[in-house]
Parts: sequence; C-alpha cells; structure tokens
Amino acid sequence: MEALFEAVLTLQTKEECYAFFKDLCTYQELNAISQRLQVAKMLHAGHVFHDIVEETGASTATISRVNRTIKDGCNGYQIIFDRICDRIDQGADVDGET
Repeated sequence: MEALFEAVLTLQTKEECYAFFKDLCTYQELNAISQRLQVAKMLHAGHVFHDIVEETGASTATISRVNRTIKDGCNGYQIIFDRICDRIDQGADVDGET
C-alpha cells in the first residue's frame, strides 16, 4: 500500500489524477469511491440519509458505513473537508483554481 500512496503523492494536477486513477481502477471502482466522497460531504453538511439516498443513489448500508467512518475512523475525510474549506477561504474554488 505504501507504493500506492507514494504514487498518488507524486500527482500534481487533476488531469494527472484522472489519468492515473482511470488506469488503476475500473469504472465501477471509481464510481464507488466518488459516491462515498459525495456521501461524506453530504453527511458533513448535515443532510439526512433519505436525502443522500435520493441525490446519490447510495444504499443506506453505504451511507451508514461512511457515517461510521467519519465518526470513528482516522479523520481522513475531515482532513479533506478542512483543506477544501481552507482553499475556499483563500479565494480558490474547490478545484483549486482562483
């Protein structure tokens, strides 16, 4: 796993990330990862399960798993949320462009 994380840390642009993850993951895997992040963002923003199911199509099991990870995990989602907020506060959009 360390080699994977080292490889990810070398990526510098969205285009590089897209190319790497498209080569690395199947379409279904990328969709599942993207869906989990969308669910996490919605939970962080205070949305209820029903609304998240409606908007994302995620199962309640997936939403519960993400919710449990947000509460009892390694704070990985929180790191991302904090950095996204910091970028917005500094005048950049979520994609890092000003």
